Amino acid sequence: MYAILDIETTGGKYNEEGITEIAIYRFDGHKTIDQFISLVNPEREIQPFVVNLTGINSNMLKNAPKFYEVAKRIVEITEDCIIVAHNADFDYRILKTEFKRLGFNFKRKTLCTVELSKQLIPDMESYSLGKLTRALGIPVSDRHRANGDAQATVKLFKMLLNKDLEKTIIKNAIKIEKKSNLSTNLKDIIEELPTDTGVYYIHNANGDIIYIGKSRNIKKRITQHFTNKSSKSKKIQALVSAVTYEKTGSELAALLKESEEIKKNKPIFNRALRRTIFTHALYSFKDENGYLNLKIDKANGRELPITTFGTRSSGKHFMFKATQDYNLCQKLTGLYVSSTSCFEYNVKECYGACINEELPEDYNKRVSALIEKHSYENKNMLIIDKGRDLDEKSVYLIENGIFKGMGFFDLNHQINNKEVLQSLITPMENNKDNQHIIQSYIRKNKRIKIIQLKD
Repeated sequence: MYAILDIETTGGKYNEEGITEIAIYRFDGHKTIDQFISLVNPEREIQPFVVNLTGINSNMLKNAPKFYEVAKRIVEITEDCIIVAHNADFDYRILKTEFKRLGFNFKRKTLCTVELSKQLIPDMESYSLGKLTRALGIPVSDRHRANGDAQATVKLFKMLLNKDLEKTIIKNAIKIEKKSNLSTNLKDIIEELPTDTGVYYIHNANGDIIYIGKSRNIKKRITQHFTNKSSKSKKIQALVSAVTYEKTGSELAALLKESEEIKKNKPIFNRALRRTIFTHALYSFKDENGYLNLKIDKANGRELPITTFGTRSSGKHFMFKATQDYNLCQKLTGLYVSSTSCFEYNVKECYGACINEELPEDYNKRVSALIEKHSYENKNMLIIDKGRDLDEKSVYLIENGIFKGMGFFDLNHQINNKEVLQSLITPMENNKDNQHIIQSYIRKNKRIKIIQLKD
């Protein structure tokens, strides 16, 4: 649990500042579950430059509550939370100073979004909240006011959680939680989970991730883990202390994050999933007569495939459909073995490439069209799919045929502006597994949108 906050102060000498406004959002890693926003009478003078910066003046604060009147609410809303702020050292110091004046020792763990941003979004021109959110396309209203800045920090922190493929933030949060708060009752854990599509992380008592999985229904899948009688499931049930999750909306996002994060985190119960997830591939070659031939074969790692398949049968199924859609010859696609013409020629469904009746250049145009559609070699494009909410989309970037990574956006200008797009994208490996996941998903899902990028 996190308490994401922003504080405006009077300015002045170190440790003599007073709070003029505070905004706190209690955030469970997915959504805000409580909030507190208030002006505060600091009982001291506000520095003129601060008045100019925030617009908050003494007249506005005359009838505002004094700090001691809001202190109890601040303690309650931040209880059992990690405090998250942009430049957390400052906000936490101010809070501790105000509580110290009341004789109360306020103590919380903190996370700084400046430091996290430097780690997870390197090479930005500036890490000030205003410039960073602008560069990331995050809208900010009421800049230099507690509520506007706190809301922007919530959006930024949500983005940082998504970019943290090694799950360092979540693992540390689990470690910090008091062990008494970690449920060992499996039913209690299941009760807290959503029925959405996403990636889930099973943690032990030390916060370490022992298993990563993806599902179109997280609650249903975890229930299966916790009720299954297999040896692996029983071991997981004995070790689990918490389950965290990340909603993705899109199954493509879930598949890619699962694959990438298993490789980065190497959970002890994911060993079987670390091997390559496809077995067969589609290859092309030109025969002695100049015709482009296609074949489904075992993926060998040496030749560059057009696309890949989880099984031979799924490859064969694809090839039969493609042969029909593109009017290709069954003999030249490896589906019909013959020393003469193919079966389709005999029923006048094949133009005769199998017996050299159709010109190679005419036949090869149709094969090339199939290859062009199912391979993204040398292509620059965006794949757009569902997001985590109704007003959000997920985006996947391919540059020169290389998968660069994925991200989420809710405003079109975030993907139309190349610099903003690059900042939104969480970098991912362009490995064969990820290429297979993307190509396979595109084949099966006709509703996704593909935007070809201009060079």
